[in-house]
Amino acid sequence: MKTTRYGGVSAYVATATATAIILTTVVIVLIISFGAVFSCFLSSTDSKPEFVIPIVQLQSQINLTHQHSDEYKFRAVISPDHYRSSTSFPLILSRNRTFIARRRRRRPEIELARARASIRRAASVHNLSQVLRSGDVLSSDIYHNPSAFYQSYMEMEKRFKVYVYEEGELPMVHDGPCKNIYTTEGRFIMEMEHGGHNFRTKHAHQAHVYFMPFSVTWMVKYLYKPDTYDMTPLRHFVSDYVRLISTKHPFWNRTHAADHFMLSCHDWGPHASKAHPSLYTNSIRVLCNANSSEGFDPQKDVSLPEINLHSGNIPSKLVSPPPPTTSRPHLAFFAGGVHGPIRPILLHHWMGRDPDLQIFEYLPKHLDYYSLMLASKYCICPSGYEVASPRIVESIYSECVPVIISENYVLPFSDVLKWEAFSVNVKVSDVSRLKEILMGVREDEYLRLKENLRQVRRHFVLNQPSQRFDVFHMILHSVWLRRLNLKLEE
Repeated sequence: MKTTRYGGVSAYVATATATAIILTTVVIVLIISFGAVFSCFLSSTDSKPEFVIPIVQLQSQINLTHQHSDEYKFRAVISPDHYRSSTSFPLILSRNRTFIARRRRRRPEIELARARASIRRAASVHNLSQVLRSGDVLSSDIYHNPSAFYQSYMEMEKRFKVYVYEEGELPMVHDGPCKNIYTTEGRFIMEMEHGGHNFRTKHAHQAHVYFMPFSVTWMVKYLYKPDTYDMTPLRHFVSDYVRLISTKHPFWNRTHAADHFMLSCHDWGPHASKAHPSLYTNSIRVLCNANSSEGFDPQKDVSLPEINLHSGNIPSKLVSPPPPTTSRPHLAFFAGGVHGPIRPILLHHWMGRDPDLQIFEYLPKHLDYYSLMLASKYCICPSGYEVASPRIVESIYSECVPVIISENYVLPFSDVLKWEAFSVNVKVSDVSRLKEILMGVREDEYLRLKENLRQVRRHFVLNQPSQRFDVFHMILHSVWLRRLNLKLEE
């Protein structure tokens, strides 16, 4: 039988061929889709990050042959790009994860770069009012560069994120002393852990720094054997803690601890940090014992103010100092034990020698310590065995101009605060000339120092909860500056 091109057999064959093509295409698509879903299932069982499966587009294209209107050619077109993506899906997924991980690591650095640029622009602005936002008040006299500090502080509030390691058990981790001479240590840890601020992040990859919330003071209390002077147990604890977090998390090894910080107000804080070379050499150590002759590096470490709150609160007499016009009959005041090399020199030259200088080793019982501070123009703050002294902050609270007698002491927040604007520094070799030096300060200069004490006070106050520009925020700002690796110059 002779058939034509348009005969029934040819039509039947064409239809069958088209159907076979469609079925084959559907099978291919199902196989590809199943492979993607199966890969997704395997990935989910490993608790890996979620991902989006590439869509395989099935495009049905019908070409109508105009010359032969009853012939249809069906072609199932799978996008070659999508096909390659599907057949090499594990490789693409691996690359995507690598890209996402790099982007996460890069994001904090991008934020820091933007902050640096913003601070540098502000540093050239000499009129502070041009950068201050509504409601904020700063005194330009007490800062090296007030515009740069303010902009840096604002950038910190906007961007800074701290990850607090959750490893470790109470009481030596996640806790600390909140009263007496080591108050700053415990209060910072508690505020960092439980405060209502926005600095702490639960997302470690978003953090700019990583905080190790152990308390050296509590280590001394619970691990140290009295009178042995053996710090080995402290170092073992710190070494074990570093080993734990560096094994469990990637962040320590990624920077060799350069973006990690510890905080201690105990005299043995620097010794505890020697438990691990990277902790001592690379990390940001926030220490009250900020002695530059004993390894304290002001380029990377932070000087922590020593605040002695016997009850956990500022003494009632120092909450609201008397008005500036109130008489202060004594030129200077000091009372304290013979600790370290400097105090014996002070007591030798001035104890009981001059009524204008109220200098005592131990204060007589009928006299009140804080009342004498409030009645004196200057308060003598010599170092003891260690360089830091709580008298400096007590002097600020009482608006008694601190006279700092120390060697190698890096003063708190000195990268921001201009200490010469609210204190007097006397060399150890000039202690014998103490009265001459203080009497040589003009009255208008003294009043300026005293007024600046009022302005700087809020930077040394522990609030609960914390408040903007208080000591908690100033400590964080010092850490922020080290992470920025930026010096706020005049």
